[in-house]
Amino acid sequence: MEWLLGYLAIGAVVGFFAGLLGIGGGAIMVPLLVMLFAAQGLPKANILHLAVGTAMATILFTSVSSVRAHASRGALRWDIARKITPGILFGAVLGSFLAGNFSTFGFAVFFTAFVFFAATSMLLDKRPKPSRELPGVLGMFVAGTVISGLSALAAIGGAVMTVPFLLYCNVPMLQAIGTAAAIGFPIALGGSIGFVATGLSAAQLPPYSFGYIYLPALAGITVASMLLAPLGAALAHRLPTKRLKQIFAVLLYFFAARMLVALW
Repeated sequence: MEWLLGYLAIGAVVGFFAGLLGIGGGAIMVPLLVMLFAAQGLPKANILHLAVGTAMATILFTSVSSVRAHASRGALRWDIARKITPGILFGAVLGSFLAGNFSTFGFAVFFTAFVFFAATSMLLDKRPKPSRELPGVLGMFVAGTVISGLSALAAIGGAVMTVPFLLYCNVPMLQAIGTAAAIGFPIALGGSIGFVATGLSAAQLPPYSFGYIYLPALAGITVASMLLAPLGAALAHRLPTKRLKQIFAVLLYFFAARMLVALW
């Protein structure tokens, strides 16, 4: 119980940014959970797995709260979510399968270059051609596969790639954020099932674990994140679009830099 305040604080930060930018918050949660779990004295061999598995599970609840907040303001394109979800699910499986066959450093360099390019375009407010539209069914499937597959390989939330892709296709910023929150749910669902399945047979897991999901942390983070997500969504609808793009671009820089520093 003495660690509950720490979980609530993480949940508050993650929930706010989930509502504001449509991100799941895994890149923020995982390092903080690793520090908290280590301080609690949880088994070192399983700390990272528990942190990632718990983070994925919390995104399920945070995503629902964020989606409800954006949908109530008419900022969620269900047509886009329906078309891209089959590719998202396929890409999650493919990315998990291919993760061990790629050079981690080489992939990270490529992915970081892409993220920096997307962030810089957003920061400079470069606008796509007015005639550009979303691709057809096959194109959306391919886009979902790439977004989800690369997200699985890089261990990041899908919004980091979903929002730039939708902006590139002339989807308004607020709709891109709301739709990215919805797309985050199937990514988190697939990841959570995987961490539960692989963790059930793991040794030396702490009490109150369900596979690689640590239930006390899940409860604390979920409560705070679901309370704060609507607040972030409300702020997103009050901020100018240009300011939202700037905030998202800075967050992209942070994710990319963190990946390179971790690998270095």
